[in-house]
Amino acid sequence: MGDPKFSRKKYYTPSHPWEKDRIEREKDLVKKYGLKNKREIWKAQSVLRNFRKQARDLMARIRVHDEQALKEVDQLKKKLFRLGLLPAEGDLDDILALSIEDILNRRLQTVVYMKGMARTPRQARQFIVHGHIAIGDRVVNTPGRLITKKEEEEIKYSEFSPLSDELHPARPKEEDFAPTSPSESEKGGEQEKKEKIKISQKAKKVIEEAKKMSEEGDESEEGIIEEEKTETPEKAPAKSGEERGES
Repeated sequence: MGDPKFSRKKYYTPSHPWEKDRIEREKDLVKKYGLKNKREIWKAQSVLRNFRKQARDLMARIRVHDEQALKEVDQLKKKLFRLGLLPAEGDLDDILALSIEDILNRRLQTVVYMKGMARTPRQARQFIVHGHIAIGDRVVNTPGRLITKKEEEEIKYSEFSPLSDELHPARPKEEDFAPTSPSESEKGGEQEKKEKIKISQKAKKVIEEAKKMSEEGDESEEGIIEEEKTETPEKAPAKSGEERGES
């Protein structure tokens, strides 16, 4: 039967568990990409760390004119190009410049959301886990899978899923289509917040101006009333009947 296979960890935990800046960054990424937990961030960081390590090792071997290193550089560049992480003319410096968000953007969950097949990243995760998403003719239920450019074109609703019906209420409509990336959706939310703040500031200015106008109007009315009082002479008291007879 052979020796049993012992699975290894696919990620490394942070060296220091209580770092405020790192915790806040991870919270933002979990919210932006609809991740289940921070473990998925650490897995993506491990993938990125592996690519960077290969790039640094190859750069060192190229300096000593290692012919095998040149072949491995081409293989690494082709692999990252297939994954959509590098342009066609990318080099090792571009590999070292990759960020964690570049890896997260190539996950199946994010790609489904970017293609407009789900309203939110969390809904995209739900569709994948429940077996509603297929790549070609094969149902895929792993939201953390890195998708190649070729596979990206073959992503669709599974034929056996009720979501394959265009009239299904869970499918997003044209007005609900997702933006091109989660980062752009955040930008749009920030712009809406700024516009709301501007509108509220304008409303406050209008209210303040209206109050000033009303106060000035009240003061002018009071002044007019006082002027009328001073201009109108006081009427003489009416004479009694006895005084009339005497006169």
